Formats: sequence, C-alpha cells, structure tokens
Amino acid sequence: MRPTPHRRGPARRALVAVLSTLGLAAASAAVVALPASASAPPPPAGWSTVFSDDFNGPAGSGVDTANWQYTTGTSYPGGPANFGTGEVETMTSSTSNVALDGAGNLRITPQRDASGHWTSGRVETRRSDFQPPAGGKLRIESRLRMPDVTGAAAKGYWPAFWALGAPFRGNWWNWPGIGELDIMENVQGLNNNWSTMHCGTSPGGPCNETTGIGGQKACDGSTCQGGFHTYAVEWDRSGPVEQMRFYLDGVNFHTVNQNQVDAATWTNATNHGYFVILNVAMGGGFPDAFGGGPDAGTQPGHSLVVDYVTVLQAGSGTTPPTTPPSTPPSGNRDAYGTLQAESYDQQSGVVKEATTDSGGGQDLGSLANGDWALYKGVAFGTTPARQFSARVASGAAGGVSGLVEVRLDSPSSAPVGSFAVANTGGWQSWRTVPANISGVTGTHDVYLTFTSGQGADFVNVNWFTFGH
Repeated sequence: MRPTPHRRGPARRALVAVLSTLGLAAASAAVVALPASASAPPPPAGWSTVFSDDFNGPAGSGVDTANWQYTTGTSYPGGPANFGTGEVETMTSSTSNVALDGAGNLRITPQRDASGHWTSGRVETRRSDFQPPAGGKLRIESRLRMPDVTGAAAKGYWPAFWALGAPFRGNWWNWPGIGELDIMENVQGLNNNWSTMHCGTSPGGPCNETTGIGGQKACDGSTCQGGFHTYAVEWDRSGPVEQMRFYLDGVNFHTVNQNQVDAATWTNATNHGYFVILNVAMGGGFPDAFGGGPDAGTQPGHSLVVDYVTVLQAGSGTTPPTTPPSTPPSGNRDAYGTLQAESYDQQSGVVKEATTDSGGGQDLGSLANGDWALYKGVAFGTTPARQFSARVASGAAGGVSGLVEVRLDSPSSAPVGSFAVANTGGWQSWRTVPANISGVTGTHDVYLTFTSGQGADFVNVNWFTFGH
C-alpha cells in the first residue's frame, strides 16, 4: 500500500480490472523481449478483441479520433478543479504534448514554458462500454514505457494507464462510487508500479478512500523507466465471486475480490461499462506523498511511450434477441402496475443506485445514448394500452437531453412511444412524464431504450407504467 493516502478524485483513474484464466495468465507470463514497436498480440484461444490501437501513423500526427478523445484544460466542464487531484498542468491536444512518433508508438509528453507553466496530454477512449459479459471476462492491457526520467529530474511526474466507470461522464462528481481501476500508476520516476481499485465513498468508506484498495510491484529486468513492460487488469465474472486482477508482465500481483466490500458498493462500481485513459499529470496528491510536485529541477520533455492498448473479452454474452421470439413470452409482469426500473431482466450501460424519491428503493442511473433495459413478459391484455409514463430525473448540463423510448420484443424495433427529457433540477429531482404510444395488446418483452445526440448521461428512471 502507499505509505500515505493520495487524492484520486472524480476525474482520476478509473475502474476496470480483474481475473485471468490460467491459459491467458500463462500466455501473458511468457515474457519475451519485444521491439519498441510491437503489434498488439493476437487474443488467446477463447478470447476476442473488442478494441485495439497500435498507434501506427505518421510522426507528429495526433491520435485516431475515431478511437480516442482529448481531454483538455484543467478540469472537466463543471467538474472538480485540477481534475480533483491537485495536479498543476494544463492538458492540451497539441502534438507537442500528444503525438504519434512514426514508429508505432503514442507519446504523451509534459512540457514547461518560459514562465514555468506545465502542459501535458490526456486521451480517453470514446467507447465507455468496456465490461465483461455475464459469466465472462474482460482484459484491458497496454505495453508501455514510463517516462525515462529519474531522481530530482522526475519530481512531480505522474504517468498513468487507467479506467473510469462510464457514469462519471456527464456527472463529474460521483467518484469514487462509480469505480476506478488504476492499471499503471507511477510517481517521481521510481521503479515501481501501483495498481488500485477505487470505490465506495470518500473519505474513508469500504474502499479506504482516497487511498483505495491497492497493491504495488517493481519492474523486473529493465526498470519501469528503462524499458517496455506490459500492464493489464482482468475483470472476471465467471466464478461465484467476481474479481479484479492486476498484472505486470504477466505476473498477478494484486487482486480485489467482490466480497471484500459490501454488495451495494461492488454493484455501484461494476454494474456498467468503463472507458480507458492514458495521461501524464504533473504534481498532485500522489506525487505529494512522495516528495512533492515539480520544481525548478524537474526536466520537461520525457514521454510516456505507449506501444499498444487492447481490450479483450471471453465467455458468454448477454446480447438480447434481435428478432421476436417464436412464441410469446409468459406474462409475469402487469403492464398497468408500477414496474420498478431496477427490476430489469437484462441491461446494457445502466447502474442501480439508491433513490430519494418517495417510496425509496433504487432507480436506474447514468443513462446515456445507446443504453437499454429489458423487462420480460409484460402483459398488456386485450384492451390496447395507449399511454406510457415514467418517473424520471435529470441533472444534465445545459443543452444535454434525450429520449426515453419503449420498444417491443427487440431493442432494434421501432419505438411504440417516447418522450424527451432534459434537466429537471437534479439527478434526484423527480417528475412523472406521460407520453402516448401506439396501441399495444398481448404479452411482450419491453425494452426501455435511451437515445440522445451526445454521449453524456441525460436521465435517471425510478419506475414506469402503462395505461389505456
């Protein structure tokens, strides 16, 4: 563990992690000397690639913006200052800070101007849906070299490869509950890798925030700064207890088990997707715990060099049917009763959370474009239902809105009805919104789907119902 806590904070390294099968662990553990630029390895048997970037491209060009987005400035819009960690740099999209080197690598390079002001780079995957399928596994891996600087010249350097829970996007204040997985963190040019899961509440709480549940390991062979090493986390849902396992060059040196925290904490941190982040911060809480931030002796211009980032998954999936079932589902839900949103049968991209709405219980939170929840066997009877209403709340920023839609038997069916929702005054400021739907009879699997013109969260749902 770190000798003193460090402030991770609402925009700090996120969450995804975990366990590997013996086959994958063995494949990873067979460490061989690779060139500075090596293609992402093919997935082992039983695994498939869901995301990969080898960072091939002309020297001096930026990242592929189909895969990555730049985070610039000193905070997310409306989020905590200095990314919630006390770091002192300004993040930019300039190729002086973030660029391909023409040899198959991405370089993120802190720079200092004549006035002493630091700039650096931070990129995030556009996708925020990385999570294992039900009963399966997810692996997030990168081969990289930490900035090649040590001693006094490295004071304040804070490179990281990490992931954050998708509900953070558009909220910016729900850390650490939505989860964070730090796959690789380093400070002050030390030959050491820290890996941490953040969750629960801060300060303190079940995950010991702001320190988190962490482990550490030195790089063997070459130092972390002197050569490329492989850093990975695997998130395993295949056993009776979920696990997050962290690896350095194929060696599992830190594991977080689901039963180390209470059920609600684990669910809030894992019942959704994640996005991946690469960055080099300068200064902040973690460097402060090891001697402080950058000073006049700190040397700018040393890059975090990233060879590849890959995301793999294995195991059974939870993809819903894309065509109506051959026989009608059994009617085990009354369309005209109150359907609690958290009682879904399957979902994608949603998270359950405690609600302050009347009646208490839970609501569905962090709903954004492309998310859905499935409710099987909703019985409408022989008299057509022509109304739909839902209890919703939104704390979305100005200009952010979207649709709450009802679809039958397939998430790709045309909606039978929908309504638009924007900010209602807060994520727990509830109102009941009605909408007309085309007449529905019989028994159907009902999908609530969420469509928006942007990727930010735009609504929470507590319950819904239908009427004649």
